[in-house]
Amino acid sequence: MYLAIDTSTNTAGLALIANGHLVAEDTWCCTRNHSVELLSHTISLLTMTSVDIRDITGIIVARGPGGFNGLRVGLGTAKGLAFGLDVPIVGISTLAAAAYQHAAAGLPVCAVLPAGRTEVAWAIFQGSSGKWQGVLPETVSLPSDIYHCVNSPTIFAGELSENLLHEVRDKFDMLAIIPTQAPISRACALAELGTQRLSEREEDNVATIQPLYLRRPPITQPKSKAAGLRPPHQ
Repeated sequence: MYLAIDTSTNTAGLALIANGHLVAEDTWCCTRNHSVELLSHTISLLTMTSVDIRDITGIIVARGPGGFNGLRVGLGTAKGLAFGLDVPIVGISTLAAAAYQHAAAGLPVCAVLPAGRTEVAWAIFQGSSGKWQGVLPETVSLPSDIYHCVNSPTIFAGELSENLLHEVRDKFDMLAIIPTQAPISRACALAELGTQRLSEREEDNVATIQPLYLRRPPITQPKSKAAGLRPPHQ
């Protein structure tokens, strides 16, 4: 049985999957409280399903892109569980999981996640030869950059703001396929993608796996030892 962990955004999720079948899933709104809520939700999910933590034989974790704090908490917890239980770990792109929810449609899927006030993280995926593959790699940019890359019917998925949804509809008209009433359920898709990798023994190194931020954290270093010091009184 595998445990999937997604703390990429404020919509966090967990999933248990066994023999390729979803056992249980938990998705909740976690507004920057990942460090407080993740373990309690994990314990609740295991208790609800009567699963002993020692029954977990693999850990699947969303690597990002996403929020810095959430990714750090999710990956740190996943690595701790994998190390403590001595089980394999695999990291999956959050954008790949967001797009995979719509893989059955057979169309390109543009997955979009918020990446600040004006930018978004995005990529385009599509199934090919039985594999879920990236058509365009993950990147962070202004939403307008997406408009130059879509020239055929494409599903838009992920977490699009209302403004971006309106822009996409106006720009692409019938080319943009936006699922209605599609709840965010990345944890299940994450579990399925991770299961595929684990079944092929494509595990990551628990000591070296890192979050996929796509850009540096918004923390600047002083330019010199004296930077930030108050000037002496004149």
